[in-house]
Amino acid sequence: MSRQRSIMSDRLKTEIAKELGVYNTVETEGWGSVSSRNCGNIVKKAIEIAERNFEGK
Repeated sequence: MSRQRSIMSDRLKTEIAKELGVYNTVETEGWGSVSSRNCGNIVKKAIEIAERNFEGK
């Protein structure tokens, strides 16, 4: 299976991970160690940010 290019920037993922308190896991163990629940929360937060930006235009 080929890896797809990330739609979300690493900077945005990092900012959201810090906000949600999971960045220590990312920093010490990598993204693969972040629980699926926390990954879902990161995606949910990114969608909220995108929707706010879209509505503001």
